[in-house]
Amino acid sequence: MSDSLPNTPRRRILKLLAGTPVLLPLGVTATSMLTACSGDGGGDAPAPADPPATSAQFESVAFAGMSAPAASDPAALAATSVRSRLQVAFSDGSVTEYALAYQPFFLTGDQAPDGNGGTVLAGGYYDIDNQPIMDAEGRRYFSNAPDGASLLTVAGAPANTVFAVVQFEYANWTDFGGPDMYGVLPSPIAVLTLNQNPATGQLTLAKYHNVDMSAIHGLWIPCGASLSPWGTHISSEEYEPDAFDMGQGGQSLSLVTDADNGFGKWFYGDAADARLNAYNYGHIPEVTVNPDGTGAIKKHYCLGRISHELIQVMPDERTALMGDDYTNGGLFMFVADRARDLSSGTLYVARYTSVLSEQSTSRASAAAIQWIKLGSATSAEIEAMVNTDKIQPTDIMDVRTEAAEGYTPLMLNKTERFVRLAGDDERTLKAAAFLETHRYAALKGGSMGFTKMEGTAVNARDKIAYSAIANITDSMVAGRAGYVSGHNIRFAAVVNAGCVLQHFLAGGQTDSDGNAIDSEWVPQSTAVLITGTDLPAADALGNTSDPDNIASPDNLKFSEQMRTLFIGEDSGNHTNNFLWAWHVDTGSLQRLLSCPAGAESTGLHAVDALGGWTYIMSNFQHAGDGVSRLGDLAAEVDELMGDKRKAAVGYLTGDFGSAAGTAVKL
Repeated sequence: MSDSLPNTPRRRILKLLAGTPVLLPLGVTATSMLTACSGDGGGDAPAPADPPATSAQFESVAFAGMSAPAASDPAALAATSVRSRLQVAFSDGSVTEYALAYQPFFLTGDQAPDGNGGTVLAGGYYDIDNQPIMDAEGRRYFSNAPDGASLLTVAGAPANTVFAVVQFEYANWTDFGGPDMYGVLPSPIAVLTLNQNPATGQLTLAKYHNVDMSAIHGLWIPCGASLSPWGTHISSEEYEPDAFDMGQGGQSLSLVTDADNGFGKWFYGDAADARLNAYNYGHIPEVTVNPDGTGAIKKHYCLGRISHELIQVMPDERTALMGDDYTNGGLFMFVADRARDLSSGTLYVARYTSVLSEQSTSRASAAAIQWIKLGSATSAEIEAMVNTDKIQPTDIMDVRTEAAEGYTPLMLNKTERFVRLAGDDERTLKAAAFLETHRYAALKGGSMGFTKMEGTAVNARDKIAYSAIANITDSMVAGRAGYVSGHNIRFAAVVNAGCVLQHFLAGGQTDSDGNAIDSEWVPQSTAVLITGTDLPAADALGNTSDPDNIASPDNLKFSEQMRTLFIGEDSGNHTNNFLWAWHVDTGSLQRLLSCPAGAESTGLHAVDALGGWTYIMSNFQHAGDGVSRLGDLAAEVDELMGDKRKAAVGYLTGDFGSAAGTAVKL
């Protein structure tokens, strides 16, 4: 376990399935180790001894969970706490168990190596000229909210080098006397060059590189992320600014345009800069890592302008399923024209033709989906509309607050507005589909009834995709604000703890116009996989949802090798947010990690095999948020946390202090 927030715990590492392909062939014996590196000094541990010869073969992996931190242990409430264990089963019936621990690469606000003998501020913000952004007192702004992360290798990189890509969602300095900076600072993304010890799997940070955002007009509130099948980091831009500023977008337009504290002011230096346009934000960025540890970014304008969370590209390398972290949000899908290329394709929104409810708990009772085609486009043509043609919102549609002839009532973000397209020509319809996606999807009949659909993941073997629903409330619950019966998303009661949905995938489907959808990975129906449990009243630690069940699932990642869905929480319902492991074959839910009180579990990424090693990435953000719920413990826990502007970027590892910290043959 770690100590208080500013301290760095021991370096440790988990190794599974060394030297094997991602999917282990039947009848093959694999070598695997759970080893560890040094203590706090940070040096390398001796290489582990060779595992004993055995004919027993690896069969499965499971986790033994930890209890939630208790009031009797304020240090555990204040820190990243790990008391879970890994269980490895073999063909001879034996089971070996290993303790787990957490290791950060850095805390935001710390100095990280720049690869040239100098240092760089971890999580620091930069303007269009790549100059550091300072506050009114001359201090560097840095993020306390690291989010999506990817771990990958690159052809041509030096031996034993791996890379991590980490994005930073926002900065919240209101607790430190500063203004609210949410959504107004241009978000950074960093490429981390990591040295991988081939004998132990230890990862050591060698270089921190800030990616240049000038070519994409700056990055807007990146939340979850995923690793594409071709090895790029797929980012996100959440809560798109409402170009009409009429309460139906994810954010107020003032976050972009405010002269004193808007995105334009901080990125361009002037909110009146002619290059500033709300339609540049709310898209899908993609980062390519170079062998030298630098990174290049591009932004795809053809996957819809919605409240993007992490998307999941399917094994066909063309089909992408997208969460929409929004009230009155939809389930969106993009099918690219070419594999490994998201720069052109077709965008769809789901319409449920039968009711999705708490009764939809299996494939047999799942709610059926009809996909509505919104349009086909290239990223280049949509970006040209924005930055060359300077398209205006009223060129696309008109939005009114009162009913009028020829206008359609639309319920979005719990707000009813009346909308009419500016025309029915191809250009106007494309602009509506890709720049005013929420409104156009509602006009086309999409089931815009979800509340905070977050991360997405895929179980390729079973052809099931998963979506996290942070809260079952508002537009999902009959009679609540934003609810529309025709969406066929109809839950009987609020569950603030949310749920995880499962989507059953298949080929041979057609869209609402009868046209074939060119993909074998299309959701055909949806059911509930697991639901959290609200408490009738807050418990002694301020939890309003059962701490022994999920609450407000956010990040999702699936490990094919471990047959495990990892679930990270973003919940005010749990005072400490947790990282969970759900084994899809047994239905076992195990708590792996507890974040500092008030912190969100972010940056989740499960890598089955990288240089022969398996890693589970995990970050946290905004520690201390709502810590007052701890009552009499609040002051002590708050003090133990230290500087709450600091947040961790790291990974779940093996604990060298455990008796089982030696090599083992799988």
